[in-house]
Amino acid sequence: MNISLRQLQVFRAVARLRSFSRAGDEIGLTQPAVSRCIRELEAELGMRLLDRTTREVELTAAGLRFAGQLARLLDELQLLLEEARKEGEQAHGTVHIASSPTLSASLLPSLLAQCARQFPHIRPVLHDQVQRLNVESVRSGEVDFGIVVEPGVVDDLECQPLLDDGFWLICRDDHPLAALTAVPWQALDGLPLVLLDYSSGSRPVIDRILASQGVHCPVAQQLGHSSSVFQMVQAGIGISVSPGLALPLPAGASLTVRPLLPEQRRSIMLIRRRQRSLSPVAERLWQLALQLGPQLQALASQHVGGVVA
Repeated sequence: MNISLRQLQVFRAVARLRSFSRAGDEIGLTQPAVSRCIRELEAELGMRLLDRTTREVELTAAGLRFAGQLARLLDELQLLLEEARKEGEQAHGTVHIASSPTLSASLLPSLLAQCARQFPHIRPVLHDQVQRLNVESVRSGEVDFGIVVEPGVVDDLECQPLLDDGFWLICRDDHPLAALTAVPWQALDGLPLVLLDYSSGSRPVIDRILASQGVHCPVAQQLGHSSSVFQMVQAGIGISVSPGLALPLPAGASLTVRPLLPEQRRSIMLIRRRQRSLSPVAERLWQLALQLGPQLQALASQHVGGVVA
């Protein structure tokens, strides 16, 4: 049976007003369009609902019974749709977001603060964990979406760039490279590195950049947190390549930050399951993150602003 909501609404108006023309005026249809809706509805139901004369429209017995039942159903449907609309407008609900510790510390406070101002009825819940777990949480549906470093080939995920972030050399103040205002990648060749381990989304990007620049360095230590990396560099274990969002350096550290040339950047992305709709509240927060992209990009720049002497 192929009956449209429009046909039912037209019949209800004709039954109440007892006029095709007045029903058309109320609904915004021409009289021929109203007549066509009624004919199509009667054809689908297999019964006559209205008796028409040149002067008036009368409900048949079947039409009278149908009109009474239909009025209650349409009223219930209107109430249901109105409640759904209000729920969407009020944006009530919880949104689960996955993010790595570095991004959680540098970017998420601004996003969550703006969410609180703009959508006070949304409750964001942050899942602060390593990149691999973030991607898995999005895939499994444990979280609504994630903010991650470029995840590589993920055909099952929708990825949208949010901002980008550069890489910087971190070395002791007394290291020879600290005397340079900018450091070529090739100057790192052969020097021991202290890097984030592969739980970080940045490590594969760093490896790829070093290989593309023809730089071969022994990895003296690889660690899970940037703070640990900085402490190792401070102790003279090696130098490091760090994403800008891991800065600023710890207070009082005898460390120098220098730009690496040619400039190389990583992409920070929003990820969600492909071909799966977000809930209305999660969609609002996803769109808010995209809108704040330029502001978050400026925030990323502030992490290195004033650090480079």
